[in-house]
Amino acid sequence: MFDIGFWEIVLISVIGLVVLGPQRLPIAIRTVVKWVNTAKNMANSVKNEISQELELHEMNENMLKKSKQELEQLNPNLKASIDEMKQDVEQLTQPYKNNVDDIIKSVKETPTQSITNDSTPEKSSAQDK
Repeated sequence: MFDIGFWEIVLISVIGLVVLGPQRLPIAIRTVVKWVNTAKNMANSVKNEISQELELHEMNENMLKKSKQELEQLNPNLKASIDEMKQDVEQLTQPYKNNVDDIIKSVKETPTQSITNDSTPEKSSAQDK
């Protein structure tokens, strides 16, 4: 991690022994080892989290691509089935359209009779007797 060789460690140990003394040197070494282990653990956890996030992002992208491809494949099939259904509906309604058009023409051609309000009640009262 720090790329320190054997002789460098020996030199640091001798300097630490001279500066700290034999009583405080073991405590200082334990403290430094704890710091180094904490730094390693933090670096490993960050690496793991980043790799998990990258995998998740990659999976999301793959799922989006796959769903787009499936939708693109499904889209022509849907259009074809919708067109087929429209044709079927047109074929089914065609005879009725002709009949409706004929009925509308016949209704427009027949003369309308106007009925007065006075004559209607008299006829109905005469029929009641």
